[in-house]
Amino acid sequence: MRRVLILVLALLPATAFAQDRAQSLADIRAELTQLNAQFNSLKSELVSSGGISSGAAGGSALQRLDTLEQSLMRLTSKTEEVELRLNRVVQDGTNRIGDLEFRVTELEGGDIGAIPETAPLGGTAAPAAAPAPAPAPSSGGADLAMNEQADFDRAKGVLGQGDFRAAADQFATFAQTYTGGPLTYEALYLRGDALTQLGETANAARAYLDSFSLSPDGDRAPDALFKLGEALGKLGQTQEACVTLAEVGNRFPGKPAAGQATSAMQGLGCN
Repeated sequence: MRRVLILVLALLPATAFAQDRAQSLADIRAELTQLNAQFNSLKSELVSSGGISSGAAGGSALQRLDTLEQSLMRLTSKTEEVELRLNRVVQDGTNRIGDLEFRVTELEGGDIGAIPETAPLGGTAAPAAAPAPAPAPSSGGADLAMNEQADFDRAKGVLGQGDFRAAADQFATFAQTYTGGPLTYEALYLRGDALTQLGETANAARAYLDSFSLSPDGDRAPDALFKLGEALGKLGQTQEACVTLAEVGNRFPGKPAAGQATSAMQGLGCN
């Protein structure tokens, strides 16, 4: 698990850019295709008009066109190579994240057969994939945002009252209802806090992992990563805890969580 966790933590920052890179490659390939078409059209025009044979286009025009054509072919081939490498990285990262999900579920004693298929690293990169259609009324988005904030505040209020079970359940429902929303990573983090208060350390570790995975550079990321490492230590996963806690200082130097992680590593006897 140590190797898996290290790789997942190393790959998480890339998830924010994987889809953009895939889209950029698609754009480059489209532009190269258009350029090839324009080039072939120009070459055909020169040949049909006699510009090449007459010298109107320059005595070495055909040679220059052949050189340009070879350069375009090399660029197209290089783009395809980069795309293949990116696809391999995405596939490998997705497999390793799925392995981590399996291990955490196994640690929790959950139903391994119920683990959903792991989403591709960086999300769906296909440019044709469109977001869910918005409600017809122009105020639909605003209504959704208001409902999201209200549901979050309600769950947070329950947590503040000390009803940790109800708070954990409400935050879980919130995360399922507003998947990928701007408050979801915060809800998952607070769910981890509620589960910690209930003594459900393994479930809390999953919540902190989900929160960090959803927003590895967000405001809660340092604390979520620290509390994940702390939870792993409580579960007796000392090596994994040490690796995770070390990542807090590596990723977020100067943050309060980094100092807390250092203290926790000393307590665990990390090397």
